[in-house]
Amino acid sequence: MSDARSWYAPVVTRLRTTNPYVVDSALAVLVLFAASLQWMFPDEGDDRLSLVGWLLGAATAVPLVWRRRSPYACALAVSAATTAMAYYHAPPPDVLYGGFVVLYTMAAQGLPWQRRTMLASWLLGAVLTMQHKEHSEPFEYAFHLTGMICAYGLGVLARVQRAYTAAVEDRAGRLERERAAETARAIAQERSRIARDMHDILAHAVSLMVVQAEAGPVVVRSDPDRAEAAFDAIAASGRDAMAQLRRILGVLKEEERRGGAARLPQPDLAGLPGLVRQVSDSTGLHVALTVRGRPRPLPPDTEVAAYRAVQEALTNTVKHAYASCAQVELDWAEDELTLTVTDDGSGPARSDGGHGLIGLRERAAACGGSAETGPGPEGGFRVVVRLPAGADREAALG
Repeated sequence: MSDARSWYAPVVTRLRTTNPYVVDSALAVLVLFAASLQWMFPDEGDDRLSLVGWLLGAATAVPLVWRRRSPYACALAVSAATTAMAYYHAPPPDVLYGGFVVLYTMAAQGLPWQRRTMLASWLLGAVLTMQHKEHSEPFEYAFHLTGMICAYGLGVLARVQRAYTAAVEDRAGRLERERAAETARAIAQERSRIARDMHDILAHAVSLMVVQAEAGPVVVRSDPDRAEAAFDAIAASGRDAMAQLRRILGVLKEEERRGGAARLPQPDLAGLPGLVRQVSDSTGLHVALTVRGRPRPLPPDTEVAAYRAVQEALTNTVKHAYASCAQVELDWAEDELTLTVTDDGSGPARSDGGHGLIGLRERAAACGGSAETGPGPEGGFRVVVRLPAGADREAALG
């Protein structure tokens, strides 16, 4: 079976890719040759080949050259020539070679009404011809009618296979396009996530470093210990930022580590006390953390979003607010975690068009939550982030 397929498949592929006029012309020549055998080697009592018979025989073969370009016109031409041969006994063909080809072609390519009309016409014509033919044998009815039905059935199978192949190719193309779109979407989301992470990390670290760098020269002579602490804080902020950047860049290039250190874990809610302490110690901003409700584990992306939201809000306060204190509140409800960061700043208004606040909203939306920013109820600035913390998470994500 495998050997048969090894030579059969290339032949079929070659025929499908060859110019259709070349293939159909060869088929027409083959049909004319097969039909001429009856005239070149007639049985006893059969009519001899005449000029009219040869012309009508050629008329059953030549139209096959256009069988794929104009299948119905080709079928009509072959049908008319075959009927004329039977009527004029010039001589009538023993095997309907041209008829078999046009029935196959119509079943494979014709419209529904054309297929049905042509099949019924050929079956009826064959029966009427054999009834008026002298000494018609029963097996002749069975041979011609069975041959026509088989040719038509092969055409139906070819049409169904072609439709199935087209459907499979269309489905494969659609899946490929969907896969490409999904890949592009995933790449865009990953780029956006990395951009948000880098902004949050660098903005936070640089803000703390700027505050310390501005305070260092002021106290370097009057309070050397405090100046040293400021420079230590700058170095610590820089090292922390570098560590987090390495973690982000590690996502971009997956590789096996040979004895190296594992990547640091992503920040989560457990790191909020350390974040609050770092901001307080580094900037002099008094930050208080309040937790209400029963804390519980959240999905990793939600934990990161919550941490980054607080980090961005505090960074915003340090950079723009000229505030003396800030309040971070975590309110655990049954199906939602609400993060609120409020400061008493009186600095310039913080624009909603900044990358940090936009990234904050994007993070919340990616987890099925929402974020609001604006003036606080008693002045200052407030950031409120709501994240799903229960079964509603899947519903929020759609």
